[in-house]
Amino acid sequence: MCGIVGFAGGLFDLPKKKEVLNQQMDVIKHRGPSGAGDFIDDKVALGFRRLSIIDLTKGGQPIYNEDHTKLIFFNGEVYNYREIRKELEPLGHEFKTDSDTETILHAYEQWGKDVLKKIRGMFVFVIYDLQTKTLFGARDFFGIKPLYYTTLDDGTFMFSSEIKTFMRHPEFKRTLNKKALKSFMMNQYNDLQETFFEGVFRFPAGHYFTYKDGQLDIEKYWDMQFDPSNLSFEEEVKKIDASVEESIKMHNVADVPVGAFLSEGVDSSYVTSILQPQEVFSVGFDDQTYNEVTAAHALADELGLNFNETKVKADDAFAEFDKIQYYLDEPDGNPSCVPLWFLSRFAREKVTVALSGEGADELFAGYVNYGMHSHNTTIKAFTSSLKKLPKGARAKLAKTVKKMPAFPGRVHLYTNLANPKEFYAGQSVIYDIENPSIFGSDEANQYLKPAYQNDTTIQENYQADFDRVKDADPVSQMQYIDMHHFMLNDILQKADKLSMAHSLELRVPFLDPEVAKTAGQVPTEYLINSKDTKYAYRQASAKHLPAAWANRPKLGFPVPIKQWLETDKYYEQVKALFSEDFVSEFFDQGQLLALLDANKEQRINGRRKIWTIYTFLTWYKVYFINIEDYLVLG
Repeated sequence: MCGIVGFAGGLFDLPKKKEVLNQQMDVIKHRGPSGAGDFIDDKVALGFRRLSIIDLTKGGQPIYNEDHTKLIFFNGEVYNYREIRKELEPLGHEFKTDSDTETILHAYEQWGKDVLKKIRGMFVFVIYDLQTKTLFGARDFFGIKPLYYTTLDDGTFMFSSEIKTFMRHPEFKRTLNKKALKSFMMNQYNDLQETFFEGVFRFPAGHYFTYKDGQLDIEKYWDMQFDPSNLSFEEEVKKIDASVEESIKMHNVADVPVGAFLSEGVDSSYVTSILQPQEVFSVGFDDQTYNEVTAAHALADELGLNFNETKVKADDAFAEFDKIQYYLDEPDGNPSCVPLWFLSRFAREKVTVALSGEGADELFAGYVNYGMHSHNTTIKAFTSSLKKLPKGARAKLAKTVKKMPAFPGRVHLYTNLANPKEFYAGQSVIYDIENPSIFGSDEANQYLKPAYQNDTTIQENYQADFDRVKDADPVSQMQYIDMHHFMLNDILQKADKLSMAHSLELRVPFLDPEVAKTAGQVPTEYLINSKDTKYAYRQASAKHLPAAWANRPKLGFPVPIKQWLETDKYYEQVKALFSEDFVSEFFDQGQLLALLDANKEQRINGRRKIWTIYTFLTWYKVYFINIEDYLVLG
């Protein structure tokens, strides 16, 4: 696992190019404390930090091909590289290392961009052709590994694993993207392709690029497909388990210790039961209401694994919250960032690699927002019968239900009948028909100063993706939206950034193209039905887990922000931040303070709104007021 940074094109007359590149590399030394490498010529400056995982002694980068006409910088892991190498060696390719990095380079020589059809893994790589002066690069299928890019005023193309490296380039202008703030308030993360920094963009997942003579071309090479099979339920369960088991075992390739994160949920338990690592890691809070360690400990004991537990104290969470936002590059108001930060640091004391369960809910329909808003069997059965109505009749009935006063099962009924393109607001919310977001569009504008207001809604940002899967069933459409928004821009960003902040490689075996192919062929009624969410997947996990674990409800990382914000000490900390002078640039401070007080007095449940704003203001202070204090952290 590593970090990449580079710049090319433009005037390229920057004095001391190597010095600038080294400063950029130092900013991300947490991604690669094992070593560094670079390449500079008259066209490019490319830098790299390495965390040694495979071929510890000979895997330094850049790696060249046999005649030194091409080189590669690579961040990630390719899990089937040994199989690909066996294809390449009879074709005349000579290897100097046992690394996956070199395998990608030779595979590119042999197959060009079709190398992306061969590899399985998480990656960002850049290959430079020294003869044609062309860069070729790609980001993995799901966007597990991050990549950002920008074009400076002089035409320089610059890219990196983390935005913070750009701040060491003397021509980079650190300007806030005003449009991002409202998107963040509605989602708890910025859901735009342009980041919180004006002119800096996320490179899209499942895409590759070529760059030559100032021309950047970006093309898609992979996307999730939904093509339901005609197999029986039992056959699909077997396929799911075989695919998941194969991927988890493949993700165990490493020359360093490998462990696993373990919570009470089915996803991490499924991974752990197959992987059988020596060390498993879990996190809880000093508030026992939010402690999911007990069941995880019981499973570890049953599997005969060494259980490691850490607990997060509120004082520590608030003391380190600024560092969490620094390492994330962009603000992320998902409360689970807090336990993930501490869990990653704790795990790194014993292992260099850990496996986790991200992606299973998106691939196998695990979220209640896909239509499982009631536990009442009568309501679920009645709704299932209505779903058999013609599409037009369902749409009319959904509109009628939406206008009706609240009644038990109303949300369940509506979300199962309506077209998700009209209402779906993603997974960063607890769904409500009237107010489907942390901040609704109009409500966000009420808090924001005019310069940051706009008319956008969450759904507007989803419409192009809905159009791409318009022929899929409604649940598959919602899965697709979450893969390309919530999972991509929230879940995977925090998973990568907060683990790599502690030089820990986090692997996510559910996010494998072969597992995704299997998931896309499972009929929706096998996944979400009157019995449960991701039902067929749960039955597959039951082949390895006790029934109590296979049937556990979705938990996530429960975080006691309600208790924190109602406690005088932390209430005062948040109030002090909300009262600072710079805040008036963005918000109506009177409304912020009124929201904070109403929540503390329990007149409203405003904790997610408050935490979202607290997150942004903390991040802004880091990146626009005190950035030099943080860049030295590396």
